[in-house]
Amino acid sequence: MNIVNVDFELFNYDPEIDFHGVKTLLRQLFDADAQLFDLSGLSDMIITQNTIGSTCKVDGKENDAYAFITVLNMQEHRSKKPIAQLIEYLSERAKTNQDLAGTVPELLASGKHVGLVLSERLINMPAEVIPPMWRFMIEEIEAAVEDKEPYEFTHYLVVSRTYHEVESTLDQTERKKKKGRAEAELQYFHPEDEEMRKHALASGTYSYIKENEFVSDSKRAFQEAGIKPCGFMMLIEANKIQRAVQAITEFVGTAT
Repeated sequence: MNIVNVDFELFNYDPEIDFHGVKTLLRQLFDADAQLFDLSGLSDMIITQNTIGSTCKVDGKENDAYAFITVLNMQEHRSKKPIAQLIEYLSERAKTNQDLAGTVPELLASGKHVGLVLSERLINMPAEVIPPMWRFMIEEIEAAVEDKEPYEFTHYLVVSRTYHEVESTLDQTERKKKKGRAEAELQYFHPEDEEMRKHALASGTYSYIKENEFVSDSKRAFQEAGIKPCGFMMLIEANKIQRAVQAITEFVGTAT
């Protein structure tokens, strides 16, 4: 087995460089429902808020991001189209899950300052790059609060994605044989989410609005199975975010 050493570097957002890379990762993050949002406007908001969050790159700042993380104040920006779309969407999707329905919609309508955390990375990127990105972002938030900038949040709403392994519809006979099988366990595209959700006030999955336009067989993971992607939310109280980040650091480790 060959081992390839790769140096990952973290950078602040650069509006001259990062628009397309961030937009591509946002499209991956929102999966089937990406077409519902103004991703160009959302990308612009992220890259112009360049003192909060970071990109992870290889071979220099001038390249597209392999991963990114940011937090946006949903109350501060609620009149802007990209955030208004997300508030409506996340509120409605949360209502479809009993673990989210009692907290997320009410909180997003309350006027409290909720930090929307958006983070995504290319497939096969090591999870170890994520804890440092979280830690640096929290430090940047603390510095911004000291400077009286609008980043003093009551909660963080982390948007991610998960999936279930599902039976393939390509072989109807085999599918009937497996009809009695129990529902597959929830799987995580981002393994750190499994640990972070333990620190959440509420967490849960939701179906994509546009999911029926996509067939799980097109994302087939194994010979006899495909995958059904789901949206995933975690609502974490601000006073617990440090512990959550420490927990995922211990869970996945850090890149060296």
